[in-house]
Amino acid sequence: MSDTLYTIENDRSHEIKIQRSRFICSMRHVTSLEDAKAFISEIAAQHKQANHNCWAYVVGDNGELFHASDAGEPSGTAGKPMLNSLKRHNLTKVSVVVTRYFGGIKLGIRGLIEAYTQAVEECIQTHPLKKILYLRHFNIVTDYGFAETLKHRISGLKGNVADASYTDKVTLTVDVEMDNSQSLFDFLTELQQSGTLKFHEMDHAEVEE
Repeated sequence: MSDTLYTIENDRSHEIKIQRSRFICSMRHVTSLEDAKAFISEIAAQHKQANHNCWAYVVGDNGELFHASDAGEPSGTAGKPMLNSLKRHNLTKVSVVVTRYFGGIKLGIRGLIEAYTQAVEECIQTHPLKKILYLRHFNIVTDYGFAETLKHRISGLKGNVADASYTDKVTLTVDVEMDNSQSLFDFLTELQQSGTLKFHEMDHAEVEE
């Protein structure tokens, strides 16, 4: 995951009017393909009388699953521009629907592309995005005499000591961003092989900030 990815936290909606047509953009954070499709169906049901309910989604830890639909608009004028906006902002785990109530004036191919793009872009910008961080967790056990040195080295390798407990040994719970984790992993492995500490890796986690 070389690119920083983002998502949204809460549902958001934004409406624009162009040449008497209403474009209502609805957006939701989703965690699966099924959730994305369910949201699309939900919005379409709410706007049964609309001329079009065009949609796009991007899901997956790396944004690897995505699809879009023009929903009756001329091919390439709605779904693809909407999807391009999501990708331009490095968004994932997001489903979006733009509902159009036709106002009687045709916009043409270029006008439609610009309208659907504008609707999504302005909806995205209504609230700050949430940066997605993928973390690796390590549980480390060492002696008291090495604990402070170890914490200093962990910090230098971009790790964060999230918790520490002190019994007969010192036990540290350490988080590190996935992209920065290999150096810390190699460092811990070397120390474990020398008998200086013991560690094991816990489940990976996703957090949003």
